[in-house]
Amino acid sequence: MSEKPSTESQPNNPLHGIRLDHILEHLVEFYGWKELGERITIRCFTHNPSINSSLKFLRQTPWARERVEGLYLKSLRDAKKE
Repeated sequence: MSEKPSTESQPNNPLHGIRLDHILEHLVEFYGWKELGERITIRCFTHNPSINSSLKFLRQTPWARERVEGLYLKSLRDAKKE
């Protein structure tokens, strides 16, 4: 039986404890679906986008999830600059 990693075990992981649905909702609020689809060109962002369809795709597609997480971190840095 494995235990979930505690916050102490990932002190340098800025995404630790942040759920994928929160990340996606933040990006949609920050950029909107149109710009999000331009920044990360995947069908779930460009054709009839929704949070649920995007979450399903991102949970099954590691490369896309990595790009979304990277854009999330960038958006946080950009927000601090403003």
